[in-house]
Formats: sequence, structure tokens, C-alpha cells
Amino acid sequence: MPITFSRKPGLIAYLTAGDPDLGTTRDIALAAIDNGADVIELGVPFSDPLADGPVIQRASERAVARGVRLSDVLGVASELRKARPQCGIVMFSYVNPVVRMGMKPFCAAARDAGADGVLLTDMIVEEADEYLSAMHDNNLAPVFLAAPTSPDVRLKAIAQASRGFVYAISRVGITGTQQKLADDAEHLVRRLRAFTEPLKLPIALGFGISNAEHVRTVGKFADAAVIGSALVALIEQSSPAEAPGAVGKFIAGLRG
Repeated sequence: MPITFSRKPGLIAYLTAGDPDLGTTRDIALAAIDNGADVIELGVPFSDPLADGPVIQRASERAVARGVRLSDVLGVASELRKARPQCGIVMFSYVNPVVRMGMKPFCAAARDAGADGVLLTDMIVEEADEYLSAMHDNNLAPVFLAAPTSPDVRLKAIAQASRGFVYAISRVGITGTQQKLADDAEHLVRRLRAFTEPLKLPIALGFGISNAEHVRTVGKFADAAVIGSALVALIEQSSPAEAPGAVGKFIAGLRG
């Protein structure tokens, strides 16, 4: 199923799967979808999440300590697909867990679980031939990251390799909430447009988006906003019983 956004800006919600537990992750995702999230990014916990800030690092550490594996996250994706057939589902991982499973077996398993796409944070477009082949064979959308420091020739390659959307990073550095959006964000999106517009490929902006004002601002120049650390922090501060309701309220507030 193609990844679509119900209105502009679309909302993409990142969750670290298995934090606090797999069942609660499923319930949180359902609450996010029911309150306006167009796409759920299911984060595969990893022992060395170098691109992530302390909030997501802690969530990943907790899930790893619980023994959550890639196969478990695929199970959550399958449950979400059955419960909410129209939602967008993106598997979000570092390369290492995927390589351990095997690129082709992983892509086949992601397809069977009902995922629409995959984002591997440390997969670079210049070395993605095997990955792209396996993704295309299984009708999955490869999503790549585009950074403010990327030259135009690289942005063009990222746009041409991506499907579903391109994930534009609002600033250089690790994930984490910010008081205001980086000045580089709009400039990067405008640079990317030269390459994504002919392909009719949406641009989602992430890193540091944490409130309704940020989302409104993103909607002026990008197609979707990615909410990650703010959600993971809210989950960390809530009990498992309270987390789905808290996340649902937060997502609805972003839309408000």
C-alpha cells in the first residue's frame, strides 16, 4: 500500500518498539493512529544507537534489556496492519539487526508483516544496491535520510532511490527535542524539492519537532512532520496503562 498523508502536514509518529513492552507499543501506536498519525515508524531497538539522543537511547536500552528482537517488532507491525489496514507502517532500524536476519529474508518478512516501507538510519544511498533490489522485489518503499550538509548531487541520488517519502533531517547531530526549528530546515527542504517534485515524492521533516507550533511551521514548507523524541519521552514519563491515552492526547494536540 502506498504511504499517504491525510492532510498537510502529515504526521509521522516514531515509537521505540518494546518500550515499555510490545503490547503497550501496539496500543500506543493504535492511539496515535486514531488521533491523527498518518504513519507509524516502528523503531527496532539496538544496542548501539549512535544517531539517537539520550531519550531514544534509553528507550532502546530498556527494550534490548527486555529481549526485544527484530522478529518481535515485525510481529507488532503485523498486528497494526490487521487492526488499522489504512495506516502507514515503516520499519525503522539500524543496518546491523537487518544484516543479522539477512537482507532478503528481512524484506520478505517486512512485506508479510504488512509494512509499507523501511528506513535504515545508517544505510547510505551509495552502498544500497543489494538493499534496494530486495526492497523493490518485495514492493517496499525505501526511505532515506537527507541532511543539511549533503551536496545537491547526493540529494538527487537520495530522491531517486527513495519511495514513500524522503526524511529530511532538520539539523546536523543526534535526535532530540528542541525549542525551535533549526534555520537549516526550510533551506534543506527547498533544495530537495528540485529533485523530489518531478517524482511527486513527499518530504517529511524530523529531528527536534515537539509541539503544535513546530508542526504548523513545518506545514508551510514540507509535506509531513516526524515526531520522535517528544513521544518517546512522554512514554518514559507515563505508566504503561497511561501511555496510550497520553500519546493519543498529545497527537491530537499537534493537530489542534
